[in-house]
Amino acid sequence: MDDSRPDPDTTVAALPNGVRVLVLRLPHVGSASVSVFVRTGSLHESPKLNGISHVVEHMAFKGTATRSCQQINLDAERLGAEVNAHTDKDHTAFHMRGMARDAAQFVRMLADIVRHSTFPETELERERQVILQELTEEEDDPLSEAFRLFDRLCFGMHPAGQPVIGTRRNIERFTRADLLDYVQRQYGGANVVVGVAGDVRPDEIVRVAEAAFGDMPRGEPNALHAPAYEGGARTRRMAGSSQTHVVLGWPVPGLADAPEAAIVAATLFGEGMSSPLLDRVRERLGLAYYTACSADLLPVCGQFVIEASTSPGHVGPLLAEVKHLLVDHAGHADSAGLQRARNQIAVRRLRTQERPHRRLEEAAQDLFVHGRVRSPAELAARIDAVSAEDVRAAFERMLGARAAVAMAGAVPRAASHALTTLLDR
Repeated sequence: MDDSRPDPDTTVAALPNGVRVLVLRLPHVGSASVSVFVRTGSLHESPKLNGISHVVEHMAFKGTATRSCQQINLDAERLGAEVNAHTDKDHTAFHMRGMARDAAQFVRMLADIVRHSTFPETELERERQVILQELTEEEDDPLSEAFRLFDRLCFGMHPAGQPVIGTRRNIERFTRADLLDYVQRQYGGANVVVGVAGDVRPDEIVRVAEAAFGDMPRGEPNALHAPAYEGGARTRRMAGSSQTHVVLGWPVPGLADAPEAAIVAATLFGEGMSSPLLDRVRERLGLAYYTACSADLLPVCGQFVIEASTSPGHVGPLLAEVKHLLVDHAGHADSAGLQRARNQIAVRRLRTQERPHRRLEEAAQDLFVHGRVRSPAELAARIDAVSAEDVRAAFERMLGARAAVAMAGAVPRAASHALTTLLDR
């Protein structure tokens, strides 16, 4: 059986200008999810431009050459559709969800937003204040602050270490000309995937997408270079917080470099109440109410991330227990844990398959990273091929690197000793 063959319900058409049209035919779904993915985010920004992808995403809905902000919203809601967008480190996406019969119209409407936004000066000044309020909300959240410190510790001044939302100084000074210039450089056909999931006709969607995007300038693929991992420790005391929020981790391969062992390792270590992390830290020792583990993966790099919120007095014992568990997993292969992790990943993937917009995003990411859409069978086979020894070796490789540890909130005075112990390999 060839697990790499394409899914028969997946259609990918490449337009002459580099735009790829992705159709996931889901006959059992009455609604349609339509998205335009652009391969640009904070990973593609210089320090001077950090945050501009997010500002462009906000401003894209504030008016086009033919429609006002109010008309954009009314046109969508008249059809019962939701319109939204998000910016991530590696891409920006614009979405509409509504009835399947209107999918072709959603493609045209999103094309207008993505290609013909005018970024009115008056709207920019208003939206700037909205984004600054969003930034303030993040700055006031200790866990968000810990993650910002953590990313910078991992990747230093590489764009992977920058926050998606950007800096206050940048947000305050971006001009309309800056936005137009960025879109002209970054929003080329080589960096665009038009995706539709639902009970639709692929040939019709491809035809409509070609009419809407076919004359878009091709541009060049937005290239990325891998960061050098750094590690280290930083803390930030924040008034009004009674808990210490801890984020720590190690480097793992990115999406382009076979990260399956890291995915399984993170699931085995900290997903579910029976996982070693939650069983020991929460259930048996009561060192934290909230703790989690994940493999956070970008195209060119990845992070094995453990996060926890605890009382200041528990920080030392928490870090000591986490290190003990990691060393234990680097020293022996956990076959029982592997089977649990595989099943948890399988269920997680089934849930993704049941959410059309998540399937679209995963498939678009495949196109950006691998140049093709991998089938569910291939993805499952890659996870099943990970052995208990592969997982043990993944822990061993991680612990061979220097940890990155960030704390924010009520940081205890004795934190430096706990951090030194953790960083000592």
